[in-house]
Amino acid sequence: MVLHSGAHVHHVGPSAVKLRRFAEGDSAEDLTRLLHRAYADHAAAGRVFFASYQSVRDTTARLARGECWVAFHDGELVGSVTVAAPYAMPERYPAPVGAGSFWQLAVDPTYQGTGLGQRLLTLAEERIVALGSAEAVIDTSARAVDLVGWYCRRGYVPVGTWRWDVTNYESVVLLKDLAVTRHEL
Repeated sequence: MVLHSGAHVHHVGPSAVKLRRFAEGDSAEDLTRLLHRAYADHAAAGRVFFASYQSVRDTTARLARGECWVAFHDGELVGSVTVAAPYAMPERYPAPVGAGSFWQLAVDPTYQGTGLGQRLLTLAEERIVALGSAEAVIDTSARAVDLVGWYCRRGYVPVGTWRWDVTNYESVVLLKDLAVTRHEL
């Protein structure tokens, strides 16, 4: 893994970043700052993801809705994802009942492009299956073309659109059949 921070390039082995559950004593403030950093480029491009501006109180409320997993490197929080299965979807949300979901998938900008996002995505999908769901549903800005492409290359398929009242864009809803993925391995 190669990390770019300013003019310096750091080589980090995959095992150097540790993943674990968010635990008592972990900081919702630190997690909120990570989310703001991870989603800052989207906000700068005019896609105001909730994670780009949510308060510490919002972060705490979102943590309570699922299992939050965090990634640390040398004691520094560098990534996160929160998972729930089944996920309680709003009425008319275009996804199958019983599907799991994840949110707050975030990677510190200095760790983006290192494979950490893929590790967190894989962890989220494994947890969704372990919690009893065979499908994962997520949504993201339809205007975040690179991000939508990233998910599609990982087996997610657009199944509809949704509009949240905390964002300034229409979301594309993406679904992945995790049972098929598991059997193909």
